[in-house]
Amino acid sequence: MNNKHKKSWILILLCPPLIFLAVAFIVMQLWNCILPEILGVKMINYWQAMGILLLSKILFGGFNGKFGQGMRDMKEKHMQSRMEGMTDEEKEKFKEIWKQKCSAGFFQK
Repeated sequence: MNNKHKKSWILILLCPPLIFLAVAFIVMQLWNCILPEILGVKMINYWQAMGILLLSKILFGGFNGKFGQGMRDMKEKHMQSRMEGMTDEEKEKFKEIWKQKCSAGFFQK
């Protein structure tokens, strides 16, 4: 392996952790600049910001990959199997109910 390829592999290995560290710093700065004044919460340190970032990635599935893909596939297969077992009339009724629920808006009930 020549020197050019070694440099690219090192860069590939170092970039994701460095990006994560930089994003954790940005989260800390944004939290400390905005939230204490608006919501009256305490300021956080760097490690707490990293924990919040990691927790939000886990909870909201922001890992941009196969993480959580199995659950999405399972939900999709479940919905397809439910729709296959319905008659055309039941499908139309189901679609109409969801159109009514979605058109009302999030805060209007």
